[in-house]
Amino acid sequence: MGRDGRDDKEKAADLLVRRLVKETGITQKQARDLIEMIGTDWASLVREARFLKGRH
Repeated sequence: MGRDGRDDKEKAADLLVRRLVKETGITQKQARDLIEMIGTDWASLVREARFLKGRH
């Protein structure tokens, strides 16, 4: 656990959320939901995020 009380897994998820938001234009909530549903496979996350973005 880090000094701020968060573990490495949480920090890694936050980084992934920010990267997905930046690269695809979806919201942070959408990114977190996708990661929860799909996991951390980058190619799958980007594919689904782009599909999601195209629907709105």
